[in-house]
Amino acid sequence: MELPSSLKGFPAREAWGGVASLEPVSGGCINHALRLETLSGPICLLKINRDAPRDMFAREAEGLRALRVPGGPRLPCVYACEEQWILLEYLAPGGKDPGFGERLGEQLARLHATSGPAFGFDHDNYLGVTPQPNRWSSDGYEFFAELRLRHQARLALQRGLLSPEESQSVDRIADRLPQLVPTQPPSLLHGDLWGGNVIVGPEGEPVLIDPAVHYGWAEAELAMTSLFRGFPPVFYLAYEATRTVAPDYRERFPLYNLYHLLNHLNLFGFAYHSQVSSILRRYL
Repeated sequence: MELPSSLKGFPAREAWGGVASLEPVSGGCINHALRLETLSGPICLLKINRDAPRDMFAREAEGLRALRVPGGPRLPCVYACEEQWILLEYLAPGGKDPGFGERLGEQLARLHATSGPAFGFDHDNYLGVTPQPNRWSSDGYEFFAELRLRHQARLALQRGLLSPEESQSVDRIADRLPQLVPTQPPSLLHGDLWGGNVIVGPEGEPVLIDPAVHYGWAEAELAMTSLFRGFPPVFYLAYEATRTVAPDYRERFPLYNLYHLLNHLNLFGFAYHSQVSSILRRYL
């Protein structure tokens, strides 16, 4: 793959002597990834998407910077970005540390201990390529109902992936959130924390990538860790030992994951409909 024309004059060309080599990197389902070796500077990861929303990579860069908190998980450094690409620190995977799961649980608990002024974020961003609205709200129930559940349900209804009756079911669940979810402060969240967005760093440490950052319910982030590639039991034990959680927090995982399953329905189609339907039936 050739470099995008907008990358031809990127800062590393002068500071790092230009590009020595480009090699494809596997793993992404939305963007193309390349290992970019410079002549005299660092090895970088170049992510390219010529069809990306114009601010998608800027929002990713913003999120990676926002997640840097003392004692929190490692994140790749951001070197530069434009509309069609982002240039990141390349973190070659090492052998996974034996305490990987415990370390991640402790670090995520410290990240979630970072509280915000309200629910939301300074900018809207993206969950995958789905727009994720983040306007500030002092009410966590209103935020999750309107900007998470109803937002995704409207998109799915418009695309013919949910019936009007199913969309109304999402509305009824959203109305019941104060009865279903305990009061929680706005915590700093990665926002898209499934197993594929946690990689092994050079020293075997956990590294978080591809965020959809906002301040929201910490329980909702923990819920997503149970989807797709579930996290190991030691992760949850370490988290619970580091930060206080409600004894029954795992019972609410399906409710929170309705948001992410609706997003997958919108991104990847009807294959996720049965999982969405199962959660709708569970809470009605």
